[in-house]
Amino acid sequence: MRLLRGTAFDELFRVFERTAFHLEVRDFYRTPEEASPFQRFLDGEPDDAAWQRPWLDLVREVTDAGRSVRRLRVVPVPHLDYTRWLLHISGNNVDAGEDIRWLPRTATAGLSVGTDDFWLFDDRRVVFTLFSADGMFAGGAVTDDPGIVRHCARARTALWAAGIPHDEYLKD
Repeated sequence: MRLLRGTAFDELFRVFERTAFHLEVRDFYRTPEEASPFQRFLDGEPDDAAWQRPWLDLVREVTDAGRSVRRLRVVPVPHLDYTRWLLHISGNNVDAGEDIRWLPRTATAGLSVGTDDFWLFDDRRVVFTLFSADGMFAGGAVTDDPGIVRHCARARTALWAAGIPHDEYLKD
């Protein structure tokens, strides 16, 4: 595996050919760009989502080019404040072209969830997202190992089928 950081990690989203899938299994993420918007949410203050623009623009760019960006979030129930915030802001992602599904952790019995977040690109490359002990993003560990790719593709297929589309999940 190789460690990718910064622009090397970001470049993966410009070069994939067909599909990018992200599995998120952590209950909370700590990134500098999310700290203030999350606090504003907790305080009941509005957010202009300007901090999301780089990601939303990238999603729009790749989905307008006919490529797919999907994300499945395995979440605790009852929802933590962080999960409630993600539910609140994820409509921006969906509007940009990202397909998001939610899977309550209580509904994962018998499914291979694992403990690692990962991106699966074109069913050929897996990038495990790495975090420091305090939850900060530390980079990605990339592999093209066929066995690991197959394992992650099987997990993606099963979890995606069990996931609830964003708009449906909001209704519950």
